Amino acid sequence: MNVEKIMQDLEHKHPGEAEYLQAVREVLVSIEDVYNKHPEFEKAKLIERIVEPERIITFRVPWVDDKGEVHVNIGYRVQFNSAIGPYKGGLRFHPSVNLSILKFLGFEQTFKNSLTTLPMGGGKGGADFSIRGRSDNEVMRFCQAFMNELYRHIGPDEDVPAGDIGVGAREIGYLYGQYKKLTHQFQGVLTGKGIEWGGSKIRPEATGFGALYFVNQMLQTHGHDIKGKTVAISGFGNVAWGAAKKATELGAKVITISGPDGYVYDPAGLDDEKIEYMLELRASGNDVCEPYVDEFDGAEFFPNKKPWERKADIYLPCATQNELNGQDADQILANKPICVAEVSNMGCTAEAAEKFIAAHQLFAPGKAVNAGGVATSGLEMTQNSMRLGWSSEEVDQKLHQIMSNIHEQCVKYGRQADGYIDYVKGANVAGFMKVANAMMAQGIV
Repeated sequence: MNVEKIMQDLEHKHPGEAEYLQAVREVLVSIEDVYNKHPEFEKAKLIERIVEPERIITFRVPWVDDKGEVHVNIGYRVQFNSAIGPYKGGLRFHPSVNLSILKFLGFEQTFKNSLTTLPMGGGKGGADFSIRGRSDNEVMRFCQAFMNELYRHIGPDEDVPAGDIGVGAREIGYLYGQYKKLTHQFQGVLTGKGIEWGGSKIRPEATGFGALYFVNQMLQTHGHDIKGKTVAISGFGNVAWGAAKKATELGAKVITISGPDGYVYDPAGLDDEKIEYMLELRASGNDVCEPYVDEFDGAEFFPNKKPWERKADIYLPCATQNELNGQDADQILANKPICVAEVSNMGCTAEAAEKFIAAHQLFAPGKAVNAGGVATSGLEMTQNSMRLGWSSEEVDQKLHQIMSNIHEQCVKYGRQADGYIDYVKGANVAGFMKVANAMMAQGIV
């Protein structure tokens, strides 16, 4: 495999799709050695097939606001790879949504889902719609208009979307209601549903919980205890909330949260009351965390800055892609932390990730760290298929085991000759090999 040749061809075919090309390059560089040991992969043009989505669906979404004005957004579903199961991946409603971002997310999702060991392929979708400042009725009308087209392309054995940025329990409810009306079917076709109508216990917390189970195993593997450690987190949504909640439960002290407006430093650390307040911030529909300092004494707000300038033992980007850049990585490395782990998808730029690995910093990628969210979605699919519901303890136990298995695979494929564990390489190789073998078995399709 010639990585540069493949990347040149992709850049020619898909100019300007920076996030997608970044994600592909990271995986290809990691798997190059393993791939070249399998000449049958080259003969079957496996890489050329695996980097292209099987299908991309785009559609217009016309809807009417509370004042009677008509709006038109663009809806997408990228069905990336179904070699090991039905397409599985979130829906994102955010003004930044474009095809490059969704292709990068669908590509990453393919390998993340493979790592969970559950039978799920990779997909992603969404729309360039912002819930910010919109009423419940406007959000409902948008979700219904979006599902009016999407329902033709999804199903419990075809494609099972979930939530993502801008798509929480409310939006999943509206989407599911419209799907049911259109199809006359009560199916497990969306995950992140309400507990009363097919949802799984601990699904909202699962991404953050799973991330901390993974981080804890990273620390233990390297002789550290998470108890008493300080944690810098970005974001204040569901993922950051779950991560803060579990980190605090495990005895760590979370000292930052952040939004697009800046970050909050709370030297006392987050407690149960503060963690619950994060949900109020998220539910407000505003992209700000500044009100936190008005609620809690001793907290300081630093406008237009990132939490990475704070000294901490553990750094967890939990907000969005490429939120931690090379300059941020230099700041973090200067603080000599124990661990950095992406809880958001591709939370670090390529430059930042390369700096962490070059410095032999304990560092793990989002496709491994945040796989707990989609793993629990997979558990929700299982419960729906069996027409039953597991207790929180049962789901949490299964989540813990899945994250442990993912960590084990990363260590197996990522341990270097000098003893350093390259979690990026480990995750990419482990995820790739399962998908590659499935594709080879199914022929040229």
